[in-house]
Amino acid sequence: MAKQKFKPGNMLYPLPVVMVSVADKAGNKNIVTVAWAGTICSSPPMVSISVRPERYSHHMIMETGEFVINLTTKELAFATDYCGVKSGRDIDKFKEMKLTPVAGDVVSAPLILESPVNIECKVTEVKSLGTHDMFMAEVVAVHADEKYMDEKNRFDLTKAEPIVYSHGAYLTTGKEIGTFGYSVRKNKPKPNKSKSRAGKNVPAKTKKKPKKRES
Repeated sequence: MAKQKFKPGNMLYPLPVVMVSVADKAGNKNIVTVAWAGTICSSPPMVSISVRPERYSHHMIMETGEFVINLTTKELAFATDYCGVKSGRDIDKFKEMKLTPVAGDVVSAPLILESPVNIECKVTEVKSLGTHDMFMAEVVAVHADEKYMDEKNRFDLTKAEPIVYSHGAYLTTGKEIGTFGYSVRKNKPKPNKSKSRAGKNVPAKTKKKPKKRES
């Protein structure tokens, strides 16, 4: 099998595309769209985002050490793109995109009400990497929209139709094809679905039909 060789680059795709909401100490708020985001530790729960120093939101995060990661959906795709190409120096993105800022429980940065999941974060370390500064942060609170809860009161993100980013394009994610550990999980015996008219189970094998009489 032949493979084409590329120069070193960011080829880890697709990526979660999120809207990061921030605020400064004066109360000014903004939204920046980020694709360089991810989980870096489970205990304590920690995430990271990478932001260019020239972005308007960068100084707000540096000033307060706080931000909120807001997950995005198919319905929020237009706003997600808009908040990534427009600068908060010139416009109020909340107002322009008709997004609702909501106070968080711990951080001063606002949540985006229309997002299915909001993750409040406090910065623990900043690393200057080159074009981007990486903000490593501890998750201090999580909020989930109740309309995406299933019958077992578990959050069903697939109902929100989350989007991802790949080489300049936004894509919706597919349907669930498995769950964690399904590759090694022993198959459970399937119940016999064959039932009699009375509703009782009957053997899977049925009696052979009698052969037709020869004339």
